[in-house]
Amino acid sequence: MDSKKLIESFAEFARAKNIDRPTVIRILEDVFRAMIRKKFEMDDNFDIIINLDEGDLQIWRFREIVDDNSEDIWEHDKMSLSEARKIEDDFEIGEEAAEEIEFISFGRRAIMAAKQALLQKVKDLEKDVLYKKYAELIGEMISAEVYQILNREVILLDDEKNELILPNSEQIPKDRFKKGEYVRAIVHKVELQGSIPRVILSRTSPVLLERLFESEVPEVSEGLITIKKAVREPGARAKVAVESYDDRIDPVGACVGMKGSRIHSIVRELQGENIDVINYTGNLDLYITRALSPAKLSSIQHKGDRVAVYLKPEQVSLAIGRGGQNIKLASRLIGKEIDVYRELNDQEDDVSIEEFADEVESWIIDELKKIGLDSAKSVLAVAKEDLERRTDLERESIDALYSVLSREFED
Repeated sequence: MDSKKLIESFAEFARAKNIDRPTVIRILEDVFRAMIRKKFEMDDNFDIIINLDEGDLQIWRFREIVDDNSEDIWEHDKMSLSEARKIEDDFEIGEEAAEEIEFISFGRRAIMAAKQALLQKVKDLEKDVLYKKYAELIGEMISAEVYQILNREVILLDDEKNELILPNSEQIPKDRFKKGEYVRAIVHKVELQGSIPRVILSRTSPVLLERLFESEVPEVSEGLITIKKAVREPGARAKVAVESYDDRIDPVGACVGMKGSRIHSIVRELQGENIDVINYTGNLDLYITRALSPAKLSSIQHKGDRVAVYLKPEQVSLAIGRGGQNIKLASRLIGKEIDVYRELNDQEDDVSIEEFADEVESWIIDELKKIGLDSAKSVLAVAKEDLERRTDLERESIDALYSVLSREFED
């Protein structure tokens, strides 16, 4: 392979990978200088001229002309007068001789090594370009084609045929993919496996929900409506707090759309995820009330980084939600742990939890005290589901505990 073919093939390959011209020239020069050092040991007295458009390569060697008997004649940048006059017969001592080195003179083995070095350089650079590209896209939504479905992950291809990874842990439980279909996800992270970048996508991140609102609701993409926070139980339920800085715009109505047209497309994309859109407010009590909708709260008490909400017995299950989803999401939305209590008749006398030591095991009493429940009424005011979530007690033990405490207040 001559220099023209080598440069042209490399330049074409680099263009296909969107590698810029100065970088291509720098790589070519680095490879050719490595060839020079291997043959001549030093390269500081060589100039390399590369013309990408024509595929031309010129390698010039510069040496100072010295007397044939000079001790310096063996230095890499010196040339004897007799040797110089073979190039031009009018050279004199002290002048600089420029000699063009033919590419073919490096030999077939060196040229093949240069070709392999160029290909390796491009592959390394391609990895860097891929890493930097997707590192800048973290948190952005992209669409990619399903290429291969494996046991632990799905491999997708972007427009440049780069492989992207969607692990099972980042898939919505109801996701079912087919080869060739396009999937929307966010760029979750980019990690290096050895020297190979792995682009990890996610469909479970709350950020995907935010990007879908930006895509489907013009007021969000234009900045008229702000998403204050989004929380999700992927594929099941989500809560999104929105706020508008324009009093003329109803943020909840704009996000839902006429007859739910905007929210329905997001719900379909997320495999039927039930999305509650909530009007954000700086009034924490009102914000908590909206976050726990559709339950109706009787009162709210703040206890440091926790919030106690009191409800009528028939409202407790609504506040907790199926599998505790509603209260979990509400807690994450407001940024505080929410404890749910039933309202009880205040005329009844309370009884210390210690009074039940003969019927309730001591470790259970200790478990209750850890979460601030030191009386019978305080325990009975907590929903069973909430007590199970906040302690290490099993449901069977909780049922027995409630039975014992309830008898204390029976006529």
